[in-house]
Amino acid sequence: MLLLASASPRRRELLARVGVAAVVRPSDIDERQHDGEAPLAYVRRVAAEKAAACVRAAGDFVLAADTIVEIDGVVLGKAADDAEAAAMLRRLVGRTHRVTTAVCLLGPDGASGLEVTSEVDMVAAGEDVIADYVASGEWRGKAGAYAVQGIAAALVSAVRGSITNVIGLPLAEVVALLRERGAAAITLRAGTPA
Repeated sequence: MLLLASASPRRRELLARVGVAAVVRPSDIDERQHDGEAPLAYVRRVAAEKAAACVRAAGDFVLAADTIVEIDGVVLGKAADDAEAAAMLRRLVGRTHRVTTAVCLLGPDGASGLEVTSEVDMVAAGEDVIADYVASGEWRGKAGAYAVQGIAAALVSAVRGSITNVIGLPLAEVVALLRERGAAAITLRAGTPA
């Protein structure tokens, strides 16, 4: 059985789109960045801790992931309120930032991990556009305070790398890892989005 150690509906939907069945079993861990922790070390640690905290039976595989938005060496997590969301967006618009997802697959024969980074260019946007986006509420629960798969797509002028990574799970790399480890039967038939 494949367990998805994530409460993210986007990750579940991405897997379902390519026919990968997973039982959702979110892990409850402290996802705060440690003082002085580099962005890549941080995202790797959180993914590994999510996998390790997931309760599983012998023979089960656990897939865990964590996604960060990073600009100028600073990780932009999930905004706590409208003001923080607006501040994050002001920092991102008109510039290029990086989105990195770390994936940890824990199975009977140990753990495997990978990281995927995409570069995202955002259009220059004024305070009115930022205010409208923040008012939409779409930013809630999203790293960097935006969702590229939603109306924030109008703020993104280019993505270099995996778009599914920016959404929260780099599908091509995850499917290859699941196949390599024998963690899921994957036929690349259209799944039923949940």
